[in-house]
Amino acid sequence: MKSVRSVRFVIIIGSLLMIVVAGGCGLVSGGSSQGVVFVDGMGREVTIDSDVERIVSLAPSSTEILFAIEAGELVVGRDDISDYPTDAVDVTSIGSTYGDLNMEAIVALEPDLVVAAMINSPEHVEAIEQLGIPVFVLPNPMTFPDLYDIIELAGELVSHESQAQALAQELEGRVDAILTNLEGVESVSVYYEVDGMDPTAPWTIGTGTFQDVLITLAGGENVAADLEGYVTLSLEELVARDPQVMVFSQGPWVTTTVDSVAERAGWGEISAVANGEIYGIDANWIDRPGPRLVDALEAMAEILHPERFE
Repeated sequence: MKSVRSVRFVIIIGSLLMIVVAGGCGLVSGGSSQGVVFVDGMGREVTIDSDVERIVSLAPSSTEILFAIEAGELVVGRDDISDYPTDAVDVTSIGSTYGDLNMEAIVALEPDLVVAAMINSPEHVEAIEQLGIPVFVLPNPMTFPDLYDIIELAGELVSHESQAQALAQELEGRVDAILTNLEGVESVSVYYEVDGMDPTAPWTIGTGTFQDVLITLAGGENVAADLEGYVTLSLEELVARDPQVMVFSQGPWVTTTVDSVAERAGWGEISAVANGEIYGIDANWIDRPGPRLVDALEAMAEILHPERFE
């Protein structure tokens, strides 16, 4: 199975250039002396100067994308959580984007553009715009073709089109290689745990999430696919669904480990736990909508079908 890229339709009407991007975001018009108009992830039309030189990033996914398309030298400010790549840590922090924004810190950096993500609140976006600073909210991808388009869109925003296209093509090639390796595999039932702080009612994911997409592409079947979004399952429900493999979101702030899952009361009745098929995937790969989603797919595929990646 191979991925299919979203299609961009280019229409020229007089001096007006219009590009319609599958997914609803992208370039709206060009040629204006006041900048270029784009539609962002919140459906807003944002006018951006064609010569962006100073950027503040308000989300770790946005920061990763900007550095990945070689625009890191333009990033003069970032949120506290933006910790990748390592060069991003050296960028001035404007503090947390949860709660009240440090507007003074943002203004002091004199950005031409603030790049946000869907985790940022509309209120924060509006507050920054009221200061006369354009804010573009990158959308969340729901497919890998969406991810490629978002990366190319980011390249258009900051005049790094060629670097963005090269990255998108590289990622697409990696995804296609994984899908080729998985052709004809038998599906494996998977339970993905977002939060197991309460082992009697852990949080998992249903349809409408990128984690569900990853499981399916990696040759798995999400045991919670009949549910939608982020949901809890009772231990009784999880035992009844009896996944063959358990994957959990792994990070320094997550207390879940392979050993701690095995020690949970009643969990030994689940096939994945009984057979030791418990694995962690870096939360920064699988939860941040950026280039490392491909790393997450590679990890998931190797967990579910190791025989195809020997």
